[in-house]
Amino acid sequence: MDTTSPDVGKFTSFAEFYPFYLGEHSNRTCRRLHFVGSSLGLVCLAAALFTGAASLILLGLLCGYAFAWIGHFGFEKNKPASFKRPLYSFMGDWAMYRDIWLGRIPF
Repeated sequence: MDTTSPDVGKFTSFAEFYPFYLGEHSNRTCRRLHFVGSSLGLVCLAAALFTGAASLILLGLLCGYAFAWIGHFGFEKNKPASFKRPLYSFMGDWAMYRDIWLGRIPF
């Protein structure tokens, strides 16, 4: 279990934050859960746009965060940085998602 509490507030730019974010996702299962949750979130967003059912957007957010948090608490054994840096963490999730699709980060 991660017993250290890094000062995530020290980052002044996303470029500084992203390497830290990737370090918090070194566990492959955690990354895979993030990827699945983000993919489900995109499916829910597309379905919401197609059907007009705004509640699907909330379902997409729930899917994304639920899968990510299971990955952190169950496999990575750390706290999600979203508790302290929600915007950078949200951006980091999509940057990591892109990097997995591009093969820069192993799935």
